[in-house]
Amino acid sequence: MKEYDFYIVPTPIGNLGDITLRAIEVLRSVDVIACEDSRVTQKLLNHFDIKTKCISYHKFNEKERIDKFFELLNDGKKIALVSDAGTPLICDPGAVIIDELRKSGFRITALPGANAVVTFLSQIPRADEKFTFVGFLPKTQSQIEGIVNKYKYSDIVFYESPNRIMKTLEFIKGVRPDCHVAIGRELTKVFEEIVTDEISKIIEYFNSGMIKGEIVGMVYRKQAENTLIDLDDKIKTLQDKNFKAKDISIILSSLFDINKNDVYKRVLEL
Repeated sequence: MKEYDFYIVPTPIGNLGDITLRAIEVLRSVDVIACEDSRVTQKLLNHFDIKTKCISYHKFNEKERIDKFFELLNDGKKIALVSDAGTPLICDPGAVIIDELRKSGFRITALPGANAVVTFLSQIPRADEKFTFVGFLPKTQSQIEGIVNKYKYSDIVFYESPNRIMKTLEFIKGVRPDCHVAIGRELTKVFEEIVTDEISKIIEYFNSGMIKGEIVGMVYRKQAENTLIDLDDKIKTLQDKNFKAKDISIILSSLFDINKNDVYKRVLEL
């Protein structure tokens, strides 16, 4: 089996049984495990009787840890990177060290494994495979509304915390009052729950009790064929850039999955 210097190792998002055999093997074989919170990772290691040493690596010490990692690797040590749950670098730290290691020619590999987005999307209805993942939503109303407006013609997938989800749903409703959303929480755990409905009904449903567990959500896209009028500003922007009607119809139909002839007719009407 080919050896690497640095391993990116996914960990379970809830159910410990979801860890892979290869992940266990790597975590046992490396010299050091870099983790966000050693208390969280240690519970996983204890469960599988893994004795490997842990060192902290999180968003607040990413840059200062680079020298330590280089020292270990230059001494011939092997390192595994894990996050508290799921796949590292997906809304978790790791990008800084990976960039530095690749520049320096170290051998890096990533193991397949648990990911909340994929687990969520695999059990909700969708029109096709296209979606926009925005990670954790920002905190302010204007920022959230900006994202919902920007990607209204795409299914928007996001992470959110249980203490903020109700306010976030209200912000989304303010922009898209008739939209449908899907919400998943406690994925892979005993109390896993997936709900899909109109946003007003989802808000009403969750208002009846406390929401627990990390959340993955999706705002279903706006149907483009019913919203040609919303493209007027985009058409005018392209016209101001001296694009011809034919070019505008090709560009906007490709971006928003709208019939090219319908866009062309709209361009001629303006």
